Amino acid sequence: MWTAAISIFPRMFDALTGGDGVVGRAIARDLLSLRVIDPRDHADDRHATVDDRPYGGGPGMVMKAEPLTRALDEARAMAPGSVTTVFVSPQGRRFDHRVALELAGMDRLVFVAGRYEGVDERFIRREVDLELSLGDFVLSGGELAVMVVLDAVARLLPGTLGNAESAGAESHADGLLDHPHFTRPASFGGEAVPDVLLGGDHGAVARWRRREALGRTWQKRPDLLAARALDADDRRLLQEFIANASFDAPVDVPVGATIADTTE
Repeated sequence: MWTAAISIFPRMFDALTGGDGVVGRAIARDLLSLRVIDPRDHADDRHATVDDRPYGGGPGMVMKAEPLTRALDEARAMAPGSVTTVFVSPQGRRFDHRVALELAGMDRLVFVAGRYEGVDERFIRREVDLELSLGDFVLSGGELAVMVVLDAVARLLPGTLGNAESAGAESHADGLLDHPHFTRPASFGGEAVPDVLLGGDHGAVARWRRREALGRTWQKRPDLLAARALDADDRRLLQEFIANASFDAPVDVPVGATIADTTE
């Protein structure tokens, strides 16, 4: 996959290109390439100005359309084909695992990291194909958001992870939270690893993990269950988890609710 990032702080991306972590591994294996372009290099004046005061007044500065457009043109000229331009902003589509899968299926992406009070709307309307948001909060700039998206996408590229099954077994991969994980020692702080994980019965382990994933989702993110229909086996496993739960029900699921109440 070919990618580029447009940012006035290009050195921030050294955290990805330095060879550490998932993205660094993908780059080292030639599964991903990342170019970083500074729009200051495309400014009109000797001060490399990329922002100006907003029309209509108000606080803050706005990123100018011209330097961003020229930086995007540079990225397009580098790319081995047409690109999809992604802008991270609070107004964008909510980024989740499904969107990460969509992006991982694309060949060429250019990410635009905004700064200051915002970006000239004309650049967004003319040049951006997709706006993405990490959530309902504000960051100082788009660089961290771009890096989060790149990390989530890179791990989905075939060959990036050491175990090909890892990406498919993680939280949200099938719409549920992940099951609990344990490793050695078998007892820590007076708490033992569940017996089912020590018994060698792979079928029982798979059933336990599915039950715990369903139960953890019911406990912590009931909204995810409300968005899906459970088959008979999953309903039985979830009922088993709820019947043996030693904690309070989620605040937005009534105590004693039936499976139909929590999944439909």
